[in-house]
Amino acid sequence: MTIKPIIILPDPILRQVSAPIERVDTDLQKLADDMLETMYDAPGIGLAAIQIGIPRRMLVIDVSREGDPREPLVFINPEIIASSDERSVYEEGCLSIPDYYAEVERPAKVTVKSLDRDGKEIVTEADGLLATCLQHEIDHLNGVLFIDHISRLKREMVIKKFTKAAKSGGKL
Repeated sequence: MTIKPIIILPDPILRQVSAPIERVDTDLQKLADDMLETMYDAPGIGLAAIQIGIPRRMLVIDVSREGDPREPLVFINPEIIASSDERSVYEEGCLSIPDYYAEVERPAKVTVKSLDRDGKEIVTEADGLLATCLQHEIDHLNGVLFIDHISRLKREMVIKKFTKAAKSGGKL
């Protein structure tokens, strides 16, 4: 397994819409393993392929608590097929926007249809942190960042800060 570099805001690739995956094969399974390794190393609880520069519709998640056994999940071509009217607010962060956190309101429950690591169709009903994480990572596949769900003023300040850091060699 290989730890991949994570793409950081303001890199325009983060705004790219990811392409569907046509075939699940050993190369794709290796990519899933690399993504999990990268996510655990960061450390994070979710990672979309676009965040390592691969515009394909795949994401990995592990919302297990620290100290508990890992519970890695792989979602290929995930699609939200239902979401609740009930809302919940979580403080979100992002490996592509390091050290910035903001409260985001999203549907409290979602149902996601996808393929698993072996190419088998699965339907995942999620609530709590898993529901939030799935929505956050699926947003990435559509070129949407969690800061797009906060006020325009706050979003512009974050983008300005990261753009300035990128120009000065990455110093925040």
